[in-house]
Amino acid sequence: MANIKEEIAYTSKLLQQEWEEDRRQFRQLTYSKSIKDKIASGMCWYPVNLVKVKYTFSEQLIIEVSVHEAQDNHRFQSGKSICLFSNNVENNLRASFVNGVVNHVHRNQMTLSLNAGHLPDWINEGKLGLDLMFDETSYKVMSAAMENVLQAENNRLAYLRDVLLGKENAAISKMDEVQVEGLNESQNQALALMHRSKDLAIVHGPPGTGKTTTLVQGIVTTLRYHAQVMVCAPSNAAVDVLVEKLLAEGVQVLRMGHPARVEDGIFQQTLDAKVLAHPAYKDYKKLKKTGEEARRKAKKFKRNFGPAEREKRKMEMNEANRCFGEARQLYDYMVQTVLESSQVIACTLVGAASSLLKGRNFPVVFLDEAAQGLEPATWIPILQAEKVVMAGDHCQLPPTIKSREAFEGLQVTLFEKAIARNPLSSHMLDLQYRMPETIMGFSNSTFYGGALKAAENTRSHYLQADEAVMEYIDTAGSGFMEYQDKETFSISNKEEAIMALRLLKNLLKRMGPGMVENEPWNIGVIAPYRAQVNLLREMLNEDTTWLYLKQLGDRITISTVDGFQGQEKDIMLISLTRSNPQGEIGFLSNTRRMNVALTRAKRKLIVLGDSATIGSHPFYQSFLDHVQANDCYHSVYEYWDGGQ
Repeated sequence: MANIKEEIAYTSKLLQQEWEEDRRQFRQLTYSKSIKDKIASGMCWYPVNLVKVKYTFSEQLIIEVSVHEAQDNHRFQSGKSICLFSNNVENNLRASFVNGVVNHVHRNQMTLSLNAGHLPDWINEGKLGLDLMFDETSYKVMSAAMENVLQAENNRLAYLRDVLLGKENAAISKMDEVQVEGLNESQNQALALMHRSKDLAIVHGPPGTGKTTTLVQGIVTTLRYHAQVMVCAPSNAAVDVLVEKLLAEGVQVLRMGHPARVEDGIFQQTLDAKVLAHPAYKDYKKLKKTGEEARRKAKKFKRNFGPAEREKRKMEMNEANRCFGEARQLYDYMVQTVLESSQVIACTLVGAASSLLKGRNFPVVFLDEAAQGLEPATWIPILQAEKVVMAGDHCQLPPTIKSREAFEGLQVTLFEKAIARNPLSSHMLDLQYRMPETIMGFSNSTFYGGALKAAENTRSHYLQADEAVMEYIDTAGSGFMEYQDKETFSISNKEEAIMALRLLKNLLKRMGPGMVENEPWNIGVIAPYRAQVNLLREMLNEDTTWLYLKQLGDRITISTVDGFQGQEKDIMLISLTRSNPQGEIGFLSNTRRMNVALTRAKRKLIVLGDSATIGSHPFYQSFLDHVQANDCYHSVYEYWDGGQ
């Protein structure tokens, strides 16, 4: 759009549509629904058993619960808001409740942080359950950020807005280039761009090129010139990865956000943990204890209550208020000293709106995985920036959007807009270390203009010297037909699922038991449809035919494409699932999603699908041409021995 403010206003309108649709879908799944329906839709666990209770160092109440059997489609995950409830009054499932946050979910067990200082009195009365809650906080924060961006005039935010959206040219200085030993030439060029740019630097990092490693070195070298910077990413998991890498470099990091949303390994970097370790914390605890004791004495019942007792109570309350007031001042002092002494403030995009950071400006704000963040969320940390460094890959997964009306507009992220409008401020990393050239080739030519090179180490990325690193196995004509669930409308393909597990089983047996046991190989199975993922998991767990695979335990992961973003596996199998006479491919038409799937494998990639169905789409026809040209094409009949 020619007018920047019109573009911002339009994006704000799309955000409102997404907000309304998200709320509508949530209500549809929960409002006036029976407990049975909510369990079936993945929005509720009931009944749950209380397994464990503990308190963290910062006195946060943590509980662990379990359910007899968790639905495969449940929507509980780390960071989600929940409500723990009890049916302690007959016929009233929400008679008593307390809110909280999900820490961790594993199969049928969940760990929660409760927004309460102690266990509620009703915890052992009636049956307990968990409801997923709709959290509007992030939408409110994003909406406020967009309004700030829209209204900005004659200040740094207004200038950065105009640079990012292409109205102004980003300035480049002529300072000496920074070189870091251990980075390759392309990575050092990206590092130099980060330091020379006065306003904006964009690092385009295709799969396996060391994007996050490069960004971390950019942060470390920037701290030579600035005392403190902000580092953000769209998800808690991505922030935690950055924190771990920065800690390994000896950087003082403060991980902002609810401790429940932080990995256990970096809890010591949270504000709660750092305040607990502060030299003044003992004095703070002493003041709190003295204040509580004085308040307890003041409220103590006395049979004879005359003027002397009234004066005594007044003195005790004054003492309690004095102690609590001094404790609050001391707590604020500890928080401020922790903030001031931290070299890096790390948080999610939405977490950058924390009241604790209000009024703070940062000389540089670094944004990792910026191509996955909604534009309104990405603006939040930029409100506090003098300079912005973005890293990501707009050829991989876009942010998740629920509104069909808002999809076309919101799927284009601020990263994608900025890289298109600021070519001189962007640099693409071109040496990838993950996959052999044969696996890399199709994505390289289709998404990256053939600019990627496979590093020397990828020459040794194979299972065995005589084992092909890539295979496409065509199910056309086999009768492997898709099935659509009448309730969820998700697609599965039972025969293809059986063949997928058979291929993996035969591959591992071909490698020999010694190789499988001695090599720390990890295996991934991707399906674009949740129904196919559930079917594969069910078959693996319940059918003894696949016991050989099941014994691999956590070394084998079955998930959708989104579940593998940012990961790599030694062996990756993709079950394309679709097979129909009409050539309908649904989700597969999202080629960026397929780019993620095709670039996860480190040593072996197997793609299983029906060429007659997918071949009508130009992207997949190009892929079929690629596998033919590289002698990777096979018919399923070559593997079909009638057994398993």
